[in-house]
Amino acid sequence: MAEPLCPQKAPYVKDETPGTKAWCSCGHSANQPYCDGSHARNNTGMRPVIENLTEAKKVAWCGCKRTGTPPFCDGTHRKL
Repeated sequence: MAEPLCPQKAPYVKDETPGTKAWCSCGHSANQPYCDGSHARNNTGMRPVIENLTEAKKVAWCGCKRTGTPPFCDGTHRKL
């Protein structure tokens, strides 16, 4: 499997509403940090990470796609 693209070296900080979110793990999505199906079109072998948010809250989605705690930012981007 290829390594994911790094769309940005910072988290995507979003005010989220409750519901199911699909975080892009491959870095190819044009709708970062969310999946738009680009992983399939680009044959990345990767799949989105599905996260079910039960309450409204601010979320720091990983932007570098190398977090150890997908889909959330863990600061890994600072080491790139």
